[in-house]
Amino acid sequence: MPTTIREAKRALRERLRANRSALDAHALAVAARALRDSVLELPGVDSAGAVAAYVSVGDEPGTGPLIEELSERGIDILLPVLQPDFDLDWAPYRGPSALVKASRGLLEPAGPTAGPESVLEVDAVILPALAVDRRGTRLGQGGGCYDRVLARLGGSKPAYVLLHDGELLDMPIPREPHDVPVDTVVTPSGVHRMRG
Repeated sequence: MPTTIREAKRALRERLRANRSALDAHALAVAARALRDSVLELPGVDSAGAVAAYVSVGDEPGTGPLIEELSERGIDILLPVLQPDFDLDWAPYRGPSALVKASRGLLEPAGPTAGPESVLEVDAVILPALAVDRRGTRLGQGGGCYDRVLARLGGSKPAYVLLHDGELLDMPIPREPHDVPVDTVVTPSGVHRMRG
């Protein structure tokens, strides 16, 4: 039985990762298209000039169709570049051929970065998580990267978390002081507003 917040989070992460590993390629592709359709209608995205997103890998909620559609619409896309201190820098998306393999199995844009503060210049931010509870507590992979992004934003831009169905939890996720709550989750079944 977990005795600390960190142990409880670790156990929850393991369970969620196991659930994700059971998803097949077809289900992931269908979910990615549904996520794209919902995200494109969100405030801040529907009329955006620039959006910060991430390149999904493995069994994460898929962002490929969303990034392709944003790009086709002429919307500037910033993608994260993981720094050694687990903060995120950002670089413009220049097409799938300009993505390179990076540490931790990530795909990142090649070329010069724009700085961690450049995320403040976009109209909306799309971010990953393993789960979110109904209070808006977000459970990430454990590095704190996106908590830093959310703290940097300070609520100044809409931030939308992509999850698989079943990852919006009724049970509370243990919250630590550095955990920044989120307002909106998008799953393949639709858009969900948090109670706070």
